[in-house]
Amino acid sequence: MLTSAAADCPFCQIIHLDDPDVREVYRDDQVVAFFPLEPATLGHTLVVPRQHVPDIWSLDEETASRLARVTVRLANVMRRSLQPEGLNVIQSNGKVATQTVLHLHVHLVPRWTGDAVGRIWPPETNYSDNQKDAAWEKLRAACREGMAR
Repeated sequence: MLTSAAADCPFCQIIHLDDPDVREVYRDDQVVAFFPLEPATLGHTLVVPRQHVPDIWSLDEETASRLARVTVRLANVMRRSLQPEGLNVIQSNGKVATQTVLHLHVHLVPRWTGDAVGRIWPPETNYSDNQKDAAWEKLRAACREGMAR
């Protein structure tokens, strides 16, 4: 039985229902991988935990470990079978980061010269050294306090 959050989640519906229209490429007891409805490139695959997890901040380390292992294995399978020139591994959290489905997912996007994706980083930024130092010190201090959840 699905929780109310999972019942409204399109990825949970894919995970828990037998949908013949889903182009599933992999499934185990913790992770499912499938093509999105509108792939950025041919072979674009989503890797999702079977458990409903909305974002990386809600992810437990055991699920994260399995998700990472499957992501690496699928990246290698993708390289052998599709022979892309490159690969983007993208995981977004929150609306501002372009997360549109609130179920944690990792995009494996095979890349070729001239594909439709284009650049994913700005060509340059204009952060001052003071801004970079302030962010660095905040993060470094937080790490010193401990990496615990």
